[in-house]
Amino acid sequence: MKRILTLLAATALSSAALAQSFTLKSADLGGQLPARQYFNGMGFGGENLSPQLAWEHAPAGTKSFAVTMYDLDAPTGSGFWHWVVFDIPAEVTELKAGAGDPARKLLPTAAVQAHNDAGLPGYFGAAPTAGPAHRYMLTVYALDKMLSLPPTATPAYIGFNMSGATLAKASLLVYGQKK
Repeated sequence: MKRILTLLAATALSSAALAQSFTLKSADLGGQLPARQYFNGMGFGGENLSPQLAWEHAPAGTKSFAVTMYDLDAPTGSGFWHWVVFDIPAEVTELKAGAGDPARKLLPTAAVQAHNDAGLPGYFGAAPTAGPAHRYMLTVYALDKMLSLPPTATPAYIGFNMSGATLAKASLLVYGQKK
């Protein structure tokens, strides 16, 4: 009996070790932001195109997702929210490139694209100041509920509402620099 229990315990540990973790990937992003993801203005000639993002292995109980892009090094004293999307249905596992442009209508119907820190709805491309590279954190959150907030909710308020609902999150860190 002891041998059977030991075998069952070893099997359970092996299964846990093989469990997949919640992961965020992008066909558009590597270590550096490509020109397409930069803002078109303020001295930048980018396409202001939000990147393609895909995620997998969401935890059980996920009811919705949220996606954010945040510049940790913006000279504001509080960073800069470039993109916030929430209430993405649980069955969705990808946002296509350009989904951050409200005119393209590439988001799932239920998803809400909030205003970024420039006060505009949708994606606001990278526009780093001169000097050291800026770090841009793209994160997908698996949430245990729909947030049901208005699109005019600030990124900080959305983050506050996500804090108690987050089951897991996965991030990509990319760098952008003014040349």
